[in-house]
Amino acid sequence: MYGLRDEQLEAVLKDWGQPKFRLKQIRDCLYGDAPAGDIDAMHTLPKALRARLREHATLGELGVEFEQQSKDGTQKRLWRCHDGSLIESVLMPYDDRRSAACISRTACISSQVGCAMGCTFCATGQMGFRRDLSEAEIFEQAARFSSELRARGERLSNVVFMGMGEPFRNYDAVSRRIMDELGIGARHVTVSTVGLAPQIRRRSPEIPRDCIGNGLMSPNQRPRGRALRCSLLRCACHYYVERSGRRLTFEWAPIAARSDAVAFLLCSCLRTLLGKLLRGLKCHVNLIPLNPTQGFDGAPASLPDAREFVEVLGRSGIPATVRVRRGIDIDAGCGQL
Repeated sequence: MYGLRDEQLEAVLKDWGQPKFRLKQIRDCLYGDAPAGDIDAMHTLPKALRARLREHATLGELGVEFEQQSKDGTQKRLWRCHDGSLIESVLMPYDDRRSAACISRTACISSQVGCAMGCTFCATGQMGFRRDLSEAEIFEQAARFSSELRARGERLSNVVFMGMGEPFRNYDAVSRRIMDELGIGARHVTVSTVGLAPQIRRRSPEIPRDCIGNGLMSPNQRPRGRALRCSLLRCACHYYVERSGRRLTFEWAPIAARSDAVAFLLCSCLRTLLGKLLRGLKCHVNLIPLNPTQGFDGAPASLPDAREFVEVLGRSGIPATVRVRRGIDIDAGCGQL
């Protein structure tokens, strides 16, 4: 039922001879302040309709395969899809002193099974690409978290597409239903990308926010290819900001250098390429501590090095923040599921 849009559900109910107000009743059961955990709990519906729904429908198609809870409150969930594929999503609580509730809750959800982008430090990148998720599979991840929070008198505050997959490679399925049906404002939905310039330009009028991922540049790339890619990306980012009027966020995973020479090269890369790319752009840089993975032998940069990184950017007029490490004890690093 999470996979049905209003017009589809309305058509089914009409075919069953149900009055129009049944649609609102079912929507309240799915997305209201006291959501039903299953069809039998939809007590506002007549027994005959509940029986028919049980016969023809389920609330969703994702099964919870495994769940972990971090000491910092981060919750990681492994879902089994209808074809046996496994995907992960994470629910993270944050202290938000700007909110009356003080605690905001962010769902980090997946858009693909695996990923074809090949980021070597990322567990999902190491597993390769399997398939795109359907719109229903994407939406259900957020909807299930939202339903469980509402049942506790809480609410889902933000959704970030920083789980498995590259959202811009499956963007038609990354729908607006999260905003329309879960009541989450456009500024609280972040679509994260490794920096696919053509897709950023093409989607600029549509996407609510954007987060450019941490695959922008590496000293291992050939200088000419790296410079061209950065130039194209810079143009796309400026186009996005001009069209949307909104700020971009750049995510950077600082990895410890193995020698002084590498550290100098990284610093030089930062001062030139990253500084030139972001200067004059309405943006913010988040430094996300690296969560180690079995397939990558790199280590996270030290906190002093990360802070120095922030200071260098600040001198170029680029605001940056070192983010708090989340879910490290359950391998729930944001963007590195």
